[in-house]
Amino acid sequence: MKILNRTAARDAQTVTYMDSSSTASHKVLRNTYMLLSLTLLFSALTAGATVAFAIPGPGVLLTIVGYFALLFATTKLQNSSWGIAAVFGLTGFMGYTLGPMLTRYLGMPGGSTIVMTAMAMTGVIFMALSAYVLISKRDFSFIGGFLAVGMLLAFVASLAAMFFQIPALSLTISTVVVLLMSGMILYETSNIIHGGETNYIMATVSLYVTIYNLFSSLLHLLGVVEKE
Repeated sequence: MKILNRTAARDAQTVTYMDSSSTASHKVLRNTYMLLSLTLLFSALTAGATVAFAIPGPGVLLTIVGYFALLFATTKLQNSSWGIAAVFGLTGFMGYTLGPMLTRYLGMPGGSTIVMTAMAMTGVIFMALSAYVLISKRDFSFIGGFLAVGMLLAFVASLAAMFFQIPALSLTISTVVVLLMSGMILYETSNIIHGGETNYIMATVSLYVTIYNLFSSLLHLLGVVEKE
């Protein structure tokens, strides 16, 4: 009888732990989506202001330095209220870097259609893949290593394409990045709901960067198609 009581007690503790873990994951997911929505809106406003006032871009070097500096600050402040300010600083800066790119595409014939199509495709891909993970509850942690290596290679290749002006390589990289970012949406969403990511500030940054890269890559691909 005592053995049965101890077993029942352990089972009850396990159920309580699972319920608590599930509640925490849902809280992180809710806070992440809320902050992500706000940062996307702020980034869009920053990009729109850059386009409207024809503000020149910061250049490749300043973009890289600014991004990693703000990312470092956000990471250091992730457990304090200042972390939210750092997230808005990072996403606002990235919106600013997106402005000159939008200006270039909007200046093309059918440019507004290209931008709106890229935006719509980004939204559909993000919502569809996120919904798949949330409904299926599948664990995509196994693709983390592959994605990390792929993104590192894509980053190095993009720098090479930029400095050596190789259009074919640039087009290939954009295609690969779309696939990698789709994988990142699966991975990051899975990471949140399975308790791998417990900080909503860092989860927001990861998903924002994923959406930013997905949108800019689709913009590039659609722009090439429109030219042809």
